[in-house]
Amino acid sequence: MDEMEEQETRAERVQEAQGRADLHTHTIYSDGALSPEHLVRKAKAAGLAAIAITDHDNVGALTDAVECGQSLGVDVIAGLELSATLGEKDVHILAYLFEPSNARLLEYLEFFRRERLKRAERIVRKLNQINIPLSLDAVLDQAGIGSVGRPHIASALVEGGMTGTYGEAFEKYIGFGAPAYEKKYQVSPEEAVQLVAQAGGLSFFAHPGRSTTEADLLELIRVGLDGIEVIHPSHSPSMQEHYRRLASQYFLLTSGGSDFHGGKKNDNGAFGSYGVPMHVVEEMRRRCFRAPR
Repeated sequence: MDEMEEQETRAERVQEAQGRADLHTHTIYSDGALSPEHLVRKAKAAGLAAIAITDHDNVGALTDAVECGQSLGVDVIAGLELSATLGEKDVHILAYLFEPSNARLLEYLEFFRRERLKRAERIVRKLNQINIPLSLDAVLDQAGIGSVGRPHIASALVEGGMTGTYGEAFEKYIGFGAPAYEKKYQVSPEEAVQLVAQAGGLSFFAHPGRSTTEADLLELIRVGLDGIEVIHPSHSPSMQEHYRRLASQYFLLTSGGSDFHGGKKNDNGAFGSYGVPMHVVEEMRRRCFRAPR
């Protein structure tokens, strides 16, 4: 082993000793199956040093999660997942390290949640029109305290015996192009990024996947994107390397996580297996510190 390889090996050992972080998880405050406290305890059991809770349009989990994390020695990072529309595509923006009590942010999130409910009502009406007897109450029972979304509608369809599986509910009834599909409220990437920035946070392109072009990325960079989610269960090693190169080329930060939901999505195997070294989190914090927003 030459001197350079030895240095790289030592650096890897230092990073591993500092622990790992899963920067993409969900709780019952959106479409996850676990309470904030349960998720933090699961993170502790998995040996994670930190997690970001990134519920859809909701920061309600953070207070309890941070408190639990402090007692267990797990760093809980403020996170959020926002949906935006880029041309004809839906893109997701992961927000990190913002101020959860920011008044403007909370006002927008409340508005987004109301729009989610209106969309659910429209989907239920469409299902009823094609003789699928789903009630809105059944959907809201699935959502509980969380932001209502199509996953809750799918779960209610399965629970009510109106479809065989969660995946079938999307394919047959509520997915894009299906009879009861309804567009979500459209927010531009610029609006989403600006919302996060004014609350002091960073914006990352979530799970860009195979359909993303470099032109899409350049548009997001133009409006103020801070980073790319490189590590994700849907990204193959070659895709990870591709997005890592793009991040380096455009001076972007990187992040990664399991996109853990639990429950119907059957993603338990991803939790603890997808994440980033803690130095990635520290670089994110330095970027926040260097760039007042």
